[in-house]
Amino acid sequence: MKAATGELNLTVITLIAIAAIIGFFWIMWPTIQQAINKQWGNISGDYNGYIIVERR
Repeated sequence: MKAATGELNLTVITLIAIAAIIGFFWIMWPTIQQAINKQWGNISGDYNGYIIVERR
């Protein structure tokens, strides 16, 4: 019976961890998407589709 209880506890902890990760991305997705779109605009807008690489 102790083994079954341990497995149940591990399952509950796993489900809580997955829910926390999903919740984090659910809340943060608009910010992440805005940052991606901003970077995409900087890359595609400033250089006419070409990427300029600086060599140092």
